[in-house]
Amino acid sequence: MTLDPVHFDGIADLAGRISRRVDPTGRGEFADTVYEEFLDPLVEDDRRVLEPVGDLRRRRIDVEDAALQSAPFETQHGLDSGTINPTTFTNGLVLDVAQAAMAAVPSELDLHRARTVVATVHSNDATVDCGEADWTDFDSEYSRGRILQAPHVNRYEDAVVHALSLYLAEVTHASRRADDVEDLLVLDGPVYPKGLLAWSGRHPELADLLVEDRRPRDVVASYIELVETFVDRDVPLVGFVKTGGAKTVTRAVRRQRRAPWVDDAAFFRRALERVDADGDRRTDQLTFTNWFVSRGGVDEPLSAGGDALGLERRLDPADYEVTFFCVYDPREDQLFRVEAPAAFTREADRREALSMQILRDVAHEHGPPLAVAKADELARISREEKAALCRAIEARFDAERARSYDDERWGLVV
Repeated sequence: MTLDPVHFDGIADLAGRISRRVDPTGRGEFADTVYEEFLDPLVEDDRRVLEPVGDLRRRRIDVEDAALQSAPFETQHGLDSGTINPTTFTNGLVLDVAQAAMAAVPSELDLHRARTVVATVHSNDATVDCGEADWTDFDSEYSRGRILQAPHVNRYEDAVVHALSLYLAEVTHASRRADDVEDLLVLDGPVYPKGLLAWSGRHPELADLLVEDRRPRDVVASYIELVETFVDRDVPLVGFVKTGGAKTVTRAVRRQRRAPWVDDAAFFRRALERVDADGDRRTDQLTFTNWFVSRGGVDEPLSAGGDALGLERRLDPADYEVTFFCVYDPREDQLFRVEAPAAFTREADRREALSMQILRDVAHEHGPPLAVAKADELARISREEKAALCRAIEARFDAERARSYDDERWGLVV
């Protein structure tokens, strides 16, 4: 331990001096004001970037009542994709490998066994051909995989290989197993590949790739086709977002008022939090918002007024718009955002069914729905497995993982 008690107390005292200078409006009345006066609709640059689907309101439900209610959807399927994380090797290659898995409630063992694996590789030498191949089957055809060569970039190689692996594996597995889903599919994360769509605002080189290169565009196109498949089948598709960094509300509020929240999740958490007469957080009820349609930030390209990166949309463009509601679990002080394409949330009865399903699951599981948790467990690659895979890849490449002093110092190399 490097901190003596006197050092520890000194740091805590400094933090206390900071806290006395922080504006307390982040909690309570100001969040209420923003919710009630700014969001119906939220306008930015003469565009409606956020507006309610139906009435603007906040609701609550007893935790026990929510957990014990009947499931509106008889079966639920969850889908997740996990990666080994981008890894650089001494031969100049940067690699990430993702595997996607689908889980069912009730369980389906054959479905749980299936995987879709994508290995995306970037070479610092733009003339190198890494042998991009078609899909190949393995594990008695329960699973399949492919190599994807990433477009050449001069920086952000890690971001490119990670996003392409993660999202291509996820959307391909969801499309492959779509017919297994009878009632409801819940993606672990947003309904569109926001990590890719965010490239347009990250760096000009990435923005150009998103517009000009077929590989990221093919991934986005596959998500559009996935939505169309589920709309055609009339089976709802939603995304369960555990952590989000959207700033549509906070950015718009800051143009007119002081906004003390770091992002929209912090705002919605405060707008939904309930306290008793003593100022303590109440934990007996889940609180949640109405559904909203979102057209700001990374949701703009697939809004009715967006260009969808020039990709073809077979349905009415409004069907693809991102709609969402937020649910706050005070027991863990966690806020979740649940997304769905607008095609699934126009009807009030279906909106209510989706809301009640998610509330039931969150109340029962103290967190993400069981189908999502099971998919996360299936797709996750453990730290030990990542290390073993890296060693196996080193042997196949006849090259070592590129290591830094920090890797050794902080024990990042296993």
